[in-house]
Amino acid sequence: MTLAVEEVMARVPIWEGASDISVTPLEGGITNRNYRVAVGKKSYVLRIAGGNTELLGINREFEYRTQRIAGELRIAPEVVAFIEPEGYLVSKFIEGRPIPAEELRQPENLAHVAMILNEIHSMPSIPGVFSPFQVVRSYTKIARENNVTFPEKFDWLISQMNDAEAAMMNTSRIQRPCHNDLLNGNFLFGDKIYVLDWEYAGMGDVFFDLANFSNNHGLSEHEDEFLLDCYFGRVTAQSIAHMNIMKIMSDFREAMWGLVQIRISDLDFDFLGYANQHFYRLLERALNPRWESWLEEFR
Repeated sequence: MTLAVEEVMARVPIWEGASDISVTPLEGGITNRNYRVAVGKKSYVLRIAGGNTELLGINREFEYRTQRIAGELRIAPEVVAFIEPEGYLVSKFIEGRPIPAEELRQPENLAHVAMILNEIHSMPSIPGVFSPFQVVRSYTKIARENNVTFPEKFDWLISQMNDAEAAMMNTSRIQRPCHNDLLNGNFLFGDKIYVLDWEYAGMGDVFFDLANFSNNHGLSEHEDEFLLDCYFGRVTAQSIAHMNIMKIMSDFREAMWGLVQIRISDLDFDFLGYANQHFYRLLERALNPRWESWLEEFR
């Protein structure tokens, strides 16, 4: 059961006894509810997790522990409280502004994003493991159990995914701390660029982060190569192939996430439209004539 804001606030130790508190809902987010809480001259963000989010593969304790690390490194807002057992999070509020996708696509900002991703991927080990292949399988199981309708060619898409996983088996064993949800809304420009919402963070493939960022910001092939060059210092045929395979897996994860949310979420959002949008792009990319050549880079 989701608690009311007032019930949660009463359980935050640093707010105990405070009388000058004001609460303002924050826009954005399609899984959780977020609030700005002003206590005197200090402001915080209270994030009340949506229901049944464990079905999405979210472990709130892992998220808390990961954001604590990222906050200490000034990659993310600093965490100040964790409400158990519900897993609600309180972080310091950062004065800043959203960064439109077209602004983040500018060369100087892409170079900055590459630097931030390198910082994330160089963090100490974090709890949890993230594999887009396993996530798709898990979401598929949940969607089937809830009688969700699957799109045409779904079984074929699963077979292509299995081929990719088999081809990349050795490469995917190299795991680093990853964010795994680099939506445009998860970037905030304050005194620097911060990365928000660490729900899906886990040890994983750095190329998934690169591909997920590319997908969510509409990067062109040229911009993909620029991002790879900024991140690695060079671009190879295998890194381009790796990026493109993970862009397909990013869409597959998003599409299946939408199908699961249709049944488990009570938020007012067009999850079916979201899923279909990603299925369309996923299928288009999986039918790319270069698909087999990308796989060959790993065989």
